[in-house]
Amino acid sequence: MTQNMSFLRNFFLYKCLFALTFWNHVSLSVEDDIFTSVSNNFPEVGSNHKIKSLPAPYTKNYQDEDNSHWVVIQNTTESLSLSKITTYNVKKLAALLSNFRQGSRLQNLTLTNVSVDWKDLMEIFQTVWHSSIEYFNISCVTQLGDITPYYFDYSGTSMKALTMKKIQLTDLYFSQDDLYRIFADMNIADMTIADSEMIHMLCPSSKSPFRYLSFLKNDITDFLFQNCDNLLQLETLILQKNKFESLRKVSFMTSRMKSLKYLDMSNNLLRHDGADVQCQWAESLSELDLSSNQLADAVFECLPVNVRKLSLQNNQISHVPRGMAELNSLEELNLASNRLADLPGCSGFTSLQSLNIEMNLILTPSADFFQSCPRVRELQAGHNPFKCSCELQAFIGLERQSGGKLFGWPAAYTCEYPEGLRGTELKDFHLSQLACNTTLLLVTALLLTLVLVAAVAFLCIYLDVPWYVRMTWQWTQTKRRAWHNPPGDQGPILQFHAFISYSERDSLWVKNELIPNLEKGEGCIQLCQHERNFIPGKSIVENIITCIEKSYKSIFVLSPNFVQSEWCHYELYFAHHKLFSENSNSLILILLEPIPPYLIPARYHKLKALMAKRTYLEWPKERSKRALFWANLRAAISINLPKADENFCEDTD
Repeated sequence: MTQNMSFLRNFFLYKCLFALTFWNHVSLSVEDDIFTSVSNNFPEVGSNHKIKSLPAPYTKNYQDEDNSHWVVIQNTTESLSLSKITTYNVKKLAALLSNFRQGSRLQNLTLTNVSVDWKDLMEIFQTVWHSSIEYFNISCVTQLGDITPYYFDYSGTSMKALTMKKIQLTDLYFSQDDLYRIFADMNIADMTIADSEMIHMLCPSSKSPFRYLSFLKNDITDFLFQNCDNLLQLETLILQKNKFESLRKVSFMTSRMKSLKYLDMSNNLLRHDGADVQCQWAESLSELDLSSNQLADAVFECLPVNVRKLSLQNNQISHVPRGMAELNSLEELNLASNRLADLPGCSGFTSLQSLNIEMNLILTPSADFFQSCPRVRELQAGHNPFKCSCELQAFIGLERQSGGKLFGWPAAYTCEYPEGLRGTELKDFHLSQLACNTTLLLVTALLLTLVLVAAVAFLCIYLDVPWYVRMTWQWTQTKRRAWHNPPGDQGPILQFHAFISYSERDSLWVKNELIPNLEKGEGCIQLCQHERNFIPGKSIVENIITCIEKSYKSIFVLSPNFVQSEWCHYELYFAHHKLFSENSNSLILILLEPIPPYLIPARYHKLKALMAKRTYLEWPKERSKRALFWANLRAAISINLPKADENFCEDTD
């Protein structure tokens, strides 16, 4: 009994295997015949075997004048590409495609240069819908005639993806349901309608299996899919190069697409005024492309909170407002080709890993970017008009500190300003630490100033500059008062033969020896002495200057006491000034006692110069030589005054 059961089971398995092998052989034979017939429809191709790849230029050289045949671009077991589909051969094409039943090996069909009426076009779609074809591409289509209602049977299809490009409609007056409803209710996963000047698309009538929709390069506006609840499985939506204007309406369009992950809205006319308008995006949206629109800073008020990859390239953004957007899931941000003047912070982008901020208006980017954005692994900041100055030094140091996080370094990072450094790579731009560290520069300047002040002060003290300044001031004041004398006043005239300058400690010699020997005897000499000739009420300095100016000569009685007297120094200074201002030989030096050089203060450098260059009279200790001394002194003073006091000599006798 067990052996009989085993025999029956084996016999049944052999029968099944034989049946499957037989029908597979039959099916393959039929498909081969069909592909061969496609090739044989074109005797100009010149072979009975399947065409693997036939270039379009070659096929264009072999076209029937009656346009009753299409052109085979590609013919393989799994792919078929035909061109030149017209009203003359569309019936034959439908008959051919009807042979590829579900289960056949043909999976890819491409039709180009199609020119048929609406009904025939729908017949092609309907035939393809119930065939083995999974991927249908149709491009360069011209629809002839009127668009009329068509009942489309969506059941039992193998189709996965439909791509339509460059569809041209000649019927300008049609019902939207007659056209858009056909495509909106297609039960496939992927559909693309591109470059067709399409202005709208209806929401599917029921829950749609669409996972991928692309309406690239059309004329679709903000009314697309508003209040549409039947795109629950849609994951990718591409609306690039259309005419959308309101970012808020786009957000509401996506709010009911519960599975949407990727949205491409680039190259539209999108704006957002940010007037306290709330946006509502699909929570599942993780990648959003808003590049090449007209968005400004307010766009950060209307962004999906869960977005991970965001492109705002080529807009009008000048600033990333702090605290406006909390995009804690954002990992990649593209802000290239905007109007930003600095690197944005990461206060609202705590997970940011990649930032592109190329081609903005950044002159001196912030150096603390990586501190505020610790998770950033790549920064693209090249092709900005960098201003090579001290402020840029810290940013240049980022390249070394970040460990290669600056993308495009060093070629994309060059100086734009100043003009002398234009084109210089930032890696070759260097300034000293002193030139760029303001604190260090100030400290250095302060130290140098203190050293300079100390040196000047030391020299002033050493050279007695304050004293000379004070004396110059006194002399200037005296001269100023003289200039303001009444018009009839002719100023000082010579009244004395000599002015005597001496130390008070040497006054005995002056009174007992000098004055008696000069004012008495032959050739009466008039001397100006401070005790008898200074005018009461005037300052001492003014009296000294007046006496020096009214005297033909100035006699200085030199001794160690003289160099210790402040007033003697004043008198010597003013007399020396007269010597140079009037270019006269008015100084007479009498060395009463030898003066050791170490006793002469530094401010008496004029005295040292005078004693080194001029002859002076030395008071002799021997009485026998004193007569000669007085004779030489009288000879040095001898001069006739313009006005002589006739009674002066008589009074002194």
